[in-house]
Amino acid sequence: MTVHLPLWRHGAPYRSLDTAPVPDVYGRPATAETSVANAALLRRDARKVDDARAALRAIPTAERIAIAQRAAAIFRSADLPVGDTTMGPDAYVSACSASTGLPHALVSANLEKIAGVLENMPTLVRGLTRGLELSILDAGVGTQDGLPMSFVPVARSVAAVLPSNSPGVHSLWVPALALGLPVVLKPGSGDPWSPLRLMHALLAAGMPPDALGWYPSDHAGGAELVSLHDRAFVFGGADMVRRYADRPGVSVHGPGFAKVWIGSDGIDRWPEYLDVIVDSVSRNGGRSCINASTIVVPRHGDAIAAALAERLHAITPRPLDDPDARLAAFADAAVAERVAATITAGVASGARDVSGGPLVHVVDGLTYLRPTVLRTPPAHALARTEFGFPFVSVVEVPDADAVAWMGPTLVLTAITDDAALRRSAIDAGCVDRLHLGPVSTATIRWDQPHEGNLFEWTWRRRAVG
Repeated sequence: MTVHLPLWRHGAPYRSLDTAPVPDVYGRPATAETSVANAALLRRDARKVDDARAALRAIPTAERIAIAQRAAAIFRSADLPVGDTTMGPDAYVSACSASTGLPHALVSANLEKIAGVLENMPTLVRGLTRGLELSILDAGVGTQDGLPMSFVPVARSVAAVLPSNSPGVHSLWVPALALGLPVVLKPGSGDPWSPLRLMHALLAAGMPPDALGWYPSDHAGGAELVSLHDRAFVFGGADMVRRYADRPGVSVHGPGFAKVWIGSDGIDRWPEYLDVIVDSVSRNGGRSCINASTIVVPRHGDAIAAALAERLHAITPRPLDDPDARLAAFADAAVAERVAATITAGVASGARDVSGGPLVHVVDGLTYLRPTVLRTPPAHALARTEFGFPFVSVVEVPDADAVAWMGPTLVLTAITDDAALRRSAIDAGCVDRLHLGPVSTATIRWDQPHEGNLFEWTWRRRAVG
């Protein structure tokens, strides 16, 4: 029996004539399909955005935050609608794993991450708004610390064109609802399950039904959503980043190029920081934009690379339902082969692979790439390259040149007590999120967004007399 997942058109399910199968990494016949929204339908429904926004903002901000908190337990443990049936958390984990290649253990970890975002919504909103009194958002004007304040929304809605690589990214759009903005979702073809489950958890907790839309679509449909809504999240590779680079209304989540940097004052103690490096590279199967892809050091590069490779060697491909599995399979084996070919070509042109053994492994009928550590010259193309598995280059760069060499960096862990080096990291405009000290790049704080600020992106402060 094939389960059909209908569109959610701001309060009502809708079965379209066009459908698409949900992929299965094992190549088995599809057991689920989604309705597919065309551009005309998306344009029609975009006209309802003012009604959706009014329904959402009729609820005070504090209550919208409370709704998100209530949704945490529902998302974590309830049976929630999936077409004409329901799906509990265990079935969700199995379904998501089968369509994305993530092991059950990593899907479960991402489930907890999303639930954690919902539970910590008060802290998250406080961080986004810098502690703004929530009543000011509701009234549009007020006083805080004796100062008059006024904030006005600059967006009526947010679209999210979502990926399939890791469920944790689906938590990024939830704060928009708390801030009074309806959200329209285009799920990734490989993971309709996570945003669908999250949406129904929020609805069950009391979020207005017309404040959410769920529209599986093709690439043209995703582009249409971006054009129809005032603000949009999009996820993709370097091509996607370039496509929307000049669009301030589009928040592009592409490769993060996160890095760990150890300064000269601490580099002789590098074994103390090996756990931090391993976690930065390997957490969540290396699939996150906040996983480190480059380790920057002034010396000891060979020793660090060898020790890191030895630690990552223990992360081996396992069946997806193995509780110890920590490595994701590639949903498309051809992608894994292309990545392997790129790395092999890079090794032939001056990088050195210290990991040993073949790159591609097939386990339980699925294709994996083994965790890979390269010793790479600073000018090599792979020195600042990111792939969707535990891949890292160890690069020796003098302290004085390190920050300038790094380039765009979503997360930087700077391990140094040298005042001048810390200052150079603090002043680095190319760094979005900075950890001063031995903190994994994969560590997040609810009150510190690692890529942009949703509140500042959708609201603006104005003078008031």
